[in-house]
Amino acid sequence: MKITVDETFAGERIDAFLARSLQDLSRSAAQKLIDSGAVTVNGRPVKKNHRMAAGECCGVELPEPETLDVTAEDIPLDVVYEDSDVIVVNKPKGMVVHPAPGHPDGTLVNALMHHCGDSLSGINGVLRPGIVHRIDKDTSGLIIAAKNDAAHRSLAAQLKDHSLYREYAAVVCGVIKEDSGTVNAPIGRHPVDRKRQAVTQRNSRPAVTHYEVAARYEGYTLVHCRLETGRTHQIRVHMAHLGHPVLGDTVYGRKKPLKGLDGQCLHAWKLHFTHPSTGEVIECEAPLPEYFTEVLRKLENKQ
Repeated sequence: MKITVDETFAGERIDAFLARSLQDLSRSAAQKLIDSGAVTVNGRPVKKNHRMAAGECCGVELPEPETLDVTAEDIPLDVVYEDSDVIVVNKPKGMVVHPAPGHPDGTLVNALMHHCGDSLSGINGVLRPGIVHRIDKDTSGLIIAAKNDAAHRSLAAQLKDHSLYREYAAVVCGVIKEDSGTVNAPIGRHPVDRKRQAVTQRNSRPAVTHYEVAARYEGYTLVHCRLETGRTHQIRVHMAHLGHPVLGDTVYGRKKPLKGLDGQCLHAWKLHFTHPSTGEVIECEAPLPEYFTEVLRKLENKQ
């Protein structure tokens, strides 16, 4: 694949240029391709800090998706929507999305491989076939997967331009006075704890979360959050940044686990996207799960 640089991208680093130009390529993936020698400029290998000039020809050799070494498992799935292009699943709390060290099986990917067979896109490589976006292990709710590469490209583009968006329900600590608001604060790796994210100006990426108050309780608030961007732990980090961490979140909130609640009280209840083939606008909803409604019942009884 060859891309000619126009004046719009002159002066941009090559890894950022590739991530912007190729819908399915992240900046980190672009850097790996550059390090492997799969990227050239005017026929010559380049380094990651190369800055593009107008008129240069950038060549990219994209590797074929690797053979997936993950076992398909017959794990029940709560399928909310499915056709030949996409599948939307209501993921339960506690399920890991894709295999990782410590979680080689029992994941959503294992279940999707059994449910969909060979009809999953391979764009994201060996660990995340078909997966367009992620949800934390202890967050429940809707997640979409692509069944072919064309659908994956379409959904990835929608995710990038924010036309594919998700809405979450969350119980947060403290009473939020405003009825609605927006958190526009960049998120990056925590400067000390590399396993956490943080609102920071250093090595960060733009992050925007819109929220609306759905109900107020004694010491707690039920909010609906819509993601404009999709950073790791975004809602959890942003709500903690506001001083209202998600209930049960021991990473960004109160360190002591809440009795009867395993993980944070956060559920992806709405998913909006344009169908890759038909152009139809699809909206999927997943009702609040039992763990979430039980928390709300307890809060209502304290009123």
